Amino acid sequence: MNFFEHRDGEMFAENIKVSEIAKSISTPFYLYSTASLTYQFNQIKEAFRNTDHLICYAVKANTNQAVIKTLGDLGAGADVVSEGEMRRVLKAGIPACKIVYSGVAKTAQEMTFALEQGIYQFNVESEPELYQLSEVASSMDKTADITFRVNPDVDAKTHAKISTGKSENKFGIPWGNVREICQRASKLPGINLVGLDLHIGSQITKLEPFEEAFTLVAGLVKLLREDGHNITRLDLGGGLGISYECNDLPPLPSDYAKMVKRVTEHLGCRIILEPGRFLVGNAGILVSTVVYIKDGEERKFLIVDAAMNDLIRPSMYDAYHEIVPVLESNEEILLYDIVGPVCETGDSFASNRPITSMKTGDLLAIRSVGAYGAVMSSTYNTRKLIPEVLVKDDKFAVVRPRPTYEEIINLDHIAPWLSE
Repeated sequence: MNFFEHRDGEMFAENIKVSEIAKSISTPFYLYSTASLTYQFNQIKEAFRNTDHLICYAVKANTNQAVIKTLGDLGAGADVVSEGEMRRVLKAGIPACKIVYSGVAKTAQEMTFALEQGIYQFNVESEPELYQLSEVASSMDKTADITFRVNPDVDAKTHAKISTGKSENKFGIPWGNVREICQRASKLPGINLVGLDLHIGSQITKLEPFEEAFTLVAGLVKLLREDGHNITRLDLGGGLGISYECNDLPPLPSDYAKMVKRVTEHLGCRIILEPGRFLVGNAGILVSTVVYIKDGEERKFLIVDAAMNDLIRPSMYDAYHEIVPVLESNEEILLYDIVGPVCETGDSFASNRPITSMKTGDLLAIRSVGAYGAVMSSTYNTRKLIPEVLVKDDKFAVVRPRPTYEEIINLDHIAPWLSE
């Protein structure tokens, strides 16, 4: 469902005009829809309503506390990959008992903090991490519930840079080593092995890779139980994609849930889900203003005030995002390269993109940027981080303000000897 739609030629975010928000805070800015977040979460909740499950939002997709709290208030837990993300989640009101901790390089300090909070589980990714966690937990006289993240060597059929379940990827325990490492874990102090975890990639738009991986893991659960391990949780990760283009339709959550139940229900495990992009991706747009129209020898350039430091996915992944005028018109359709002001050739959002004829001052909306948008932004070229704005019905609030130049520059300091 689209919560950023045109009505009588003008784009609305829920029930407020995008142009009115632009007049109030100036562009560029990220704009999120509460209704979209709610709709996406409830789709998954409904699909798994008859299954013992925990939905843990993958916070790395969008770490804004307003977004986290919106999902937390709906019942979401959180999947975090750093102490910083954990602190954000706790501050936003999600309890520690609904937090799972992923990531390949958890430090002793981070483990200590997580154990002090009493998190739900650690998703352990390597044998060295297991030993480190055992040492930390036992020194604190605590027991860490763990799942082992296993690498099933399954091709997710997605972009190479967001595929995580193949043998050459850095994530998870090698498939052939799992049973041996589980035996070692069972003898370690401070460790309670409760389940298995996997995550084969992001933006997956077919059910087949999921089913292949889940079937393998279901078989592994049986083997581990035969070895004497009490496996009660199965963390299936995230990865369900969203639609970036009209013809790019991912599976429905209901179809995904039916497949999960078919493959895993006989195990009697609690199912943990870690959706990220699916929950927040289509809940956000990036609003930008046309600064100049430049006619090159071979190209027509639409130069906007947003840049690659605000949204790096097109530069990093060659990612496609739909780009539309905020105000529709009957002008002729032209082909534009839509580019930003950063001094990099890669500062481009689209090449030869058909769009109605634009002029300086017109507003554009880049769609499907709620995931891996603001969270991956930077101050490259000493550009200000752009605001994040949350809409609910006909209200909006700035949930991350635009910093001043002074605040950015004052983050670093002149070394004492340079001031002498």
